[in-house]
Amino acid sequence: MPIEARLFTVGHSNLDPADFVALLAGAGVTAVADVRSSPFSRRLPHFNRQPLEALLRHHGLAYAFLGAQLGGRPDDPALYHPEGWADYERIRATPAFQKGLARLLQGAERYRVALLCAEEDPLDCHRGLMITPALKERGAAPLHVRRGGRLETTAQFEQRLQDATGLGALFPETLAEAYRVMNRKRAFRREDEGG
Repeated sequence: MPIEARLFTVGHSNLDPADFVALLAGAGVTAVADVRSSPFSRRLPHFNRQPLEALLRHHGLAYAFLGAQLGGRPDDPALYHPEGWADYERIRATPAFQKGLARLLQGAERYRVALLCAEEDPLDCHRGLMITPALKERGAAPLHVRRGGRLETTAQFEQRLQDATGLGALFPETLAEAYRVMNRKRAFRREDEGG
């Protein structure tokens, strides 16, 4: 089975535990790689790390926390643009990110892995805007599990990205610029921490 058929992204959104597990099962996911920098949710405590890990284990799913390597809210101020937003290109260039990506790809040799974050739409999330292009560069474009179990290919995701930014697909550099534009719009901002 090609590696890209073993990699998924998913956002827990406001799902209840049963619906979340059903969403994973529908895609054939066997492991979750939690890529949230901070694996907690005030509004939905069942997605806090410990309860989530227990829920997944109860349903025979493996869990790994990769937020320290693949999270979109780095501690290092050098990984932020001067305007305050997390710069995904800088983050992708770090040894920690590369190590996390290697671990993820190694896990995909054994499991069908879903990268977990909070946002339902990968267009609003670092898993789509930061991790997906890095996986694509390695020949492992993930499928994005959407509400209701629909699977969106990375090509479909990138078409939506280009439509949202107004940057068409005539040249490869326009896709890279579309990622940059959406990075600026959607990334975590350091001033957002207090909110």
